[in-house]
Amino acid sequence: MKRRIPAGLALAAALSFLQPATAQQSVPQETMKKVYETVKTPYKYGLVLVPERDEDMVDSPTVFREKGKWYMTYVLFDSTGYETWLAESDDLLKWNTLGPILSFAGGSWDSAQRGGYLALQDYRWGGSYRAGKYDGRYWLSYIGGATQGYEAGMLNVGMARTGGKIARPHEWEGFDDPVMTPADPDAGPWERYTLYKSSVIRAPKRLLGAPFVMYYNAKGSADGKESIGIALSDDLKTWRRYSDRPVLEHPEGITGDAQIQKMGDLYVMFYFGAFWKGKPYAAFNRFACSYDLAHWTDWTGDDLIVPSESYDNLFAHKSFVVKYKGVVYHFYCAVNGHDRRGIAVATSRDMGRSSLQFR
Repeated sequence: MKRRIPAGLALAAALSFLQPATAQQSVPQETMKKVYETVKTPYKYGLVLVPERDEDMVDSPTVFREKGKWYMTYVLFDSTGYETWLAESDDLLKWNTLGPILSFAGGSWDSAQRGGYLALQDYRWGGSYRAGKYDGRYWLSYIGGATQGYEAGMLNVGMARTGGKIARPHEWEGFDDPVMTPADPDAGPWERYTLYKSSVIRAPKRLLGAPFVMYYNAKGSADGKESIGIALSDDLKTWRRYSDRPVLEHPEGITGDAQIQKMGDLYVMFYFGAFWKGKPYAAFNRFACSYDLAHWTDWTGDDLIVPSESYDNLFAHKSFVVKYKGVVYHFYCAVNGHDRRGIAVATSRDMGRSSLQFR
């Protein structure tokens, strides 16, 4: 007679290799290899979301689940700058655009840039992927700025919130000022030029001393490298740097756009690299691991997603990864040689091929 094992215990058993024997800061490469085997997605399904106009671009997916359906916030760039839009799906492969949720904001500090990333999501590996609330509202962080153009001018981090239905397109409420800027007194030298994407999770307070942790990338000069740092908050409105140094960086190029997943007692950060010496391609997705959210061990093996197809042969970068019903879905920004930019997905199981193409 077979005894049924509860789903929670089965998941814990499957991830038992991720439990550290003792408190430690470095993750063994043997464990890193097992994570790689767990998260790899060798099958490229193809494009799942493309802009309606040739001159526009879509970018930076955040995928979440609500009441039996999947939703995606993503960034739409037109000739002005970034706005944040919402799409929905029944199966994670076919997506329909619903409309904007963070539009250009008149004469304010973020009048030309409002590229958002959903906050407080369930980030357990294979978990619900639902968005959480704080103070009765849903939250997102976003790139904000007043200069028109592609990531132009000095960019800051803003926060927005809504008490409305997260699965319906409507304007989220921003604040009068950014929550973090390159000019803040506690900003480190590595981030004094501009700030980029941010990702906010609810974390065990015992780890870093605050319930809300933000991973964000920034650079210290116009031609400098881009790295990932940490900020902390007790209320999502006031933020402080964890350190004046980044927690993940490389000698050159870009290290950016962190997404955190929790596997057992191990945290996995999916991120992208770009313009690294010795790489045969420009932009690609990788991962690092941590036991405490602050000390990260970088994976030294094969990249997770690299340029290889006609729709992503320039850049294949900016991860958002979910596991659902035994299949890993790795969403990413695909850019082709004509600078057409859309959202694609690769999977751990062959799910066929998308018929969607750039218009």
